[in-house]
Amino acid sequence: MIGRTVAAIVSLAAALPLAGCTSFYEVAVETPIQARIDVGAFQRVLVAGFLTAGTQSIDANTETARLLRSQLRNRQELRVIETDALALVEEMDERLGIAPPSLDDDAPRFPDAAALKEYEAIFADKEFWMALGEEFQHPLIVTGTVVFNEVTRSGVVSRPQSVVNAQGIEEYRTVREYRDMRGYALSPRFIFIDGRTGEQLHTESYHEEALYPATQNTPALSSYFELMDKVLPSFLNTLSTQKIRGSRVLLK
Repeated sequence: MIGRTVAAIVSLAAALPLAGCTSFYEVAVETPIQARIDVGAFQRVLVAGFLTAGTQSIDANTETARLLRSQLRNRQELRVIETDALALVEEMDERLGIAPPSLDDDAPRFPDAAALKEYEAIFADKEFWMALGEEFQHPLIVTGTVVFNEVTRSGVVSRPQSVVNAQGIEEYRTVREYRDMRGYALSPRFIFIDGRTGEQLHTESYHEEALYPATQNTPALSSYFELMDKVLPSFLNTLSTQKIRGSRVLLK
């Protein structure tokens, strides 16, 4: 009996301060996410160029190099070197003694990432990257592979449907239906190389897809930028610390 009385008194004492807390307020907070590469040793960054595979409807090498440069210009850590993207496929063609395909050939030369395996030997060529680094005053070098392909999917999808209920009020409900979808898949792999030594510092790989109704005509370049928008925040965080902004609710 005494134990229950004491417990009741403690509970009442704890509740009394809370009874006076009649208002709440938000406090803005920032959570830093540390960069995955220490770029303190570099003053410049060179987006060199990429091996590409998949559809030939866009020039993924040029578009990727151009887009990454534009994003990096907004960062204060490194100065972006302005130069044309390297034609790494042509560089490897010459090394391997392979004649380039005819311009009239519409079929993709490298249909997927597996087709690039032999050409990826260029990323391990330290002398090549050291020579490039010396030409541009020893920057951090960004290169890698970009696979951009058309994809098709079929299956059950959910979508909102407008209905009018018994009271004459419009409302929405979720319906499921079988659909044919098509779109594009983007699989970039970014390789960061020390322009002083030719050594690889870090590698990041991604995969994103964008699917649309089969009857919808979506330009390849538009879908490419849509998918790259999903990749860019993580790519930028590789080089610089990002801050996630949010809020916490406190009692007053």
